Amino acid sequence: MIGTLGVVWGASFMFIELALTGMTPYWLAASRILLASVVTTLIWQLRGGTLFLTDAPPNWRLVTAIGVVSTALPFMLLSWGQQFVTAGYAGVTMGAMPLMVLGLAHLFVAGEQLTRRKALGMSVGFLGVVVLIGPRAFESSGLEGETLGRLACLGAACCYAASSILTRRLQPVDPIGLSAVTLWIGAVLSTGAAIAVEGAPPLPTGIALTAIVILGLVQTAMANLLRILVIRSAGPTFMSLVNYQVPVWSVIFGVVFLGEALEASLFAALALILTGIAVSQWGALSRLFTRTER
Repeated sequence: MIGTLGVVWGASFMFIELALTGMTPYWLAASRILLASVVTTLIWQLRGGTLFLTDAPPNWRLVTAIGVVSTALPFMLLSWGQQFVTAGYAGVTMGAMPLMVLGLAHLFVAGEQLTRRKALGMSVGFLGVVVLIGPRAFESSGLEGETLGRLACLGAACCYAASSILTRRLQPVDPIGLSAVTLWIGAVLSTGAAIAVEGAPPLPTGIALTAIVILGLVQTAMANLLRILVIRSAGPTFMSLVNYQVPVWSVIFGVVFLGEALEASLFAALALILTGIAVSQWGALSRLFTRTER
């Protein structure tokens, strides 16, 4: 599931670029969340429509918080922030998310204590992201509002880190139900923001419409469900490893489908990222492959 998420989210940059040819940023975020909400809810209802799996009082406050920080807020922050910063800087902030999760998990999640091995592995992986994106990550865009744009991207990474911790701490729930409910929370908030900021939505056609549908069904609906399954089963620190893969796949999709240049730094970055994953998650990977061999 981690590998699948890396590919899916890595491809999202390509589809977002195509979607923005016929859709404004806030409405793009709202459209993909709305589509994902409908599809996920239909699947959830066919499975019985149950959310909480125990008799304990439902923690709706926590569910609402997860919906805000996992969908609505980071989507809007990134959409707004990337108007003013380089794509490289946005990529570095997403690559830094596992380091944020590492510290938060140490404080708030039992069994996710910070160790020297985890810290070393995460740091090596982050170095791989920086090598992949290169010096252009920290170049100035020259646009007014760049400082606030950079803070917005960092805020989005913090939102994803916080949502991973909150999801892990939630009582036993149906993962499809949790995905549906949190997506609807994000859909309501992002749609309201789109109406307030951009007015009525444009009507996309052709390539832009196709890209929006793919983003809604695959990059949002399917990916959100996989994300919740990984967090609930393997923990937020393990889940955060996907953010090291996303920039690599983003570059690969750009080279293969958009005709972008293939740089030698890709291979050095990939080696660093894989090394960081192996070092930080050696125990989990050992158990995984031991179980597979059996």
